[in-house]
Amino acid sequence: MTVAYPPEVHDFDFIHGHWTIANRRLKTRGVSAADWDVFASTAFCEPRLDGLANVEQIACPERGWTGMSLRSFDLERGVWSIWWISSLNGQLQPPVSGRFRDGGCVLEGPDLDGDRPILARYIWSDIEPRTARWTQAFSYDEGATWEANWIMDFTRAAQ
Repeated sequence: MTVAYPPEVHDFDFIHGHWTIANRRLKTRGVSAADWDVFASTAFCEPRLDGLANVEQIACPERGWTGMSLRSFDLERGVWSIWWISSLNGQLQPPVSGRFRDGGCVLEGPDLDGDRPILARYIWSDIEPRTARWTQAFSYDEGATWEANWIMDFTRAAQ
């Protein structure tokens, strides 16, 4: 049986394949710091379930960890959700959810930064055939203000 999925199922098709990533990540979050750690990583993403989901693995040998994103499109709600798990702790993080609009995607959800409750926001922007940007931001005040704390600039790797 073939299921006819809505076109939004293909919103994340741009991320499939191999990537090199330039990372900037705040060392100290939630205090208006500017102590950015800069490092490289690589990623590979492939679709699952006829595009309804995808799995991305990120390798960061410079910092000694790997991570994995699971993205899934909720057909009933019409939203994407992303879950993250890191080799540093093996814990599946709560999902962020959202939709693509105007060439980008904003996904949000409740989480913890250490023991501090936060709202987490992932922003996909500047999406082109060979490049994309992912930004993570946290709000410590229920969404009144946001602090970007991790920026990943993706460049498609040569095959």
